[in-house]
Amino acid sequence: MIAAIPILPPRIDRGWLGRLPPTLEWVGDESGCLRLLDQTALPEHVVFRDCHTAEDVWDAIKRLQVRGAPAIGVAAAYGLCLGTRAAGEDSNDALAAEVKRVADYLCACRPTAVNLAWAVRRVAQEGTQHDRAAREAWRAMLRAAHALAAEDADVCRRIGEAGAALVPDGGGVLTHCNAGALATVAYGTALSVLYAAHAQGKRFRVFADETRPLLQGARLTAFELHAVGLDVTVLCDGAAASLLAAGRVQMVIVGADRIAANGDTANKIGTYGLALAARAHDVPFYVAAPRSTFDLSIRSGVEIRIEERAASEIGVIGDREVVPRRVSCWNAAFDVTPSPLITGFVTETGVMKPVSGQGFGEIFGPGGLK
Repeated sequence: MIAAIPILPPRIDRGWLGRLPPTLEWVGDESGCLRLLDQTALPEHVVFRDCHTAEDVWDAIKRLQVRGAPAIGVAAAYGLCLGTRAAGEDSNDALAAEVKRVADYLCACRPTAVNLAWAVRRVAQEGTQHDRAAREAWRAMLRAAHALAAEDADVCRRIGEAGAALVPDGGGVLTHCNAGALATVAYGTALSVLYAAHAQGKRFRVFADETRPLLQGARLTAFELHAVGLDVTVLCDGAAASLLAAGRVQMVIVGADRIAANGDTANKIGTYGLALAARAHDVPFYVAAPRSTFDLSIRSGVEIRIEERAASEIGVIGDREVVPRRVSCWNAAFDVTPSPLITGFVTETGVMKPVSGQGFGEIFGPGGLK
């Protein structure tokens, strides 16, 4: 009997990213594990976590050790492989049942980001095929997860190239939360546009909202932009409108976690207010996202389920309680920006503006998202 050729992880081109550590990567062959950059430790420490089970991946996603819609999608895809590896030695029916159980478990972890369920479904399809032995079906799942990782890096690079022309040479760009390499396998979505523009020789200043309550802008966006060599300044979320009013920003660009069929966009809480301020001061507001973030099954943002997180994320900073005990906190992780406030979408297929549901046909074609 001829031994099966080992399935090895893809080699990811990280050309624009300098010394920035990888967000996630599969280490080893079929018996390997998923290695994640622990983003809760940044910027003070660069720490990695090795995940060996689906439970490890679920916990890392829930704790935001890995975050960003594309990154958690790929992480969950690998989590599905880890959670069903043992079942690959059983029957096809046993593997298929375990695939469904683990997929449902992972998809329930963070409900707003559509990429998570999309990526898990793509890998799960391979594990429910009965035209090959269970072991080969599981190996096909791992190949699919590797393909997703490579595809994410390529898609994000293309998003950057598609949107680089929008960046004002010598101007100011404002972004919210973290939609960079740390939110994806490589390059990022909104920040990929900035990396591509910088690689083309444009010079501009990036303003990063701190992004309360977990400070993804201050901790993560500033960390990676500085590491790659871009000029970045952090500001309080509440200062963004004044910065726009002062004429120091010529472009706002953010990422997305889910985009409805009419263009309404869910992103980190505070994005909606930023879009309103940009409109008030006639500053273009762009959303950069891969096609996989568009959810054409929902008609508008009203149907997007918004994750609510623990009150302690607002009420406690470090070891200090900053909200009086027995005072409640509302901690919605995302908000929805209505499509009329969005100047255009930057995807791997180009820039779409003005925004309209009909215009999505240019992105997806008549068959929709595959």
